[in-house]
Amino acid sequence: QVHLVQSGGGLVQVGDSLRLSCTASGRPFGDYAMGWFRQAREKEREFVAAISSSGQKIDNANSVKGRMTISRDNSKNLLFLQMDSLKAEDTAVYYCAGTETPNIGNVYPYWGQGTQVTVSS
Repeated sequence: QVHLVQSGGGLVQVGDSLRLSCTASGRPFGDYAMGWFRQAREKEREFVAAISSSGQKIDNANSVKGRMTISRDNSKNLLFLQMDSLKAEDTAVYYCAGTETPNIGNVYPYWGQGTQVTVSS
């Protein structure tokens, strides 16, 4: 079992930066891949980025490439999403999520509580 608690988020202006954090507990953090997803109002949840258990492999959605960076600190059970050059369309509730495998996959049984990011123009 994995428990994920998110922090960060808030209201920023277009072009600003923001960093989201996700603290994991339960299974050894270095054993499983992690991801970030987001859901804008009245839209389906969408993939943002994922990182393998070791941090060596990363996958990003085309919409955030070059602007958002996923990273992890396995020594501190922390997952991060650094968001730069934010756009109004990045406004959404962001979720961290955990898999049950070391490699990036499509199944995420574990989810954080979500955190609102609002980018104002």
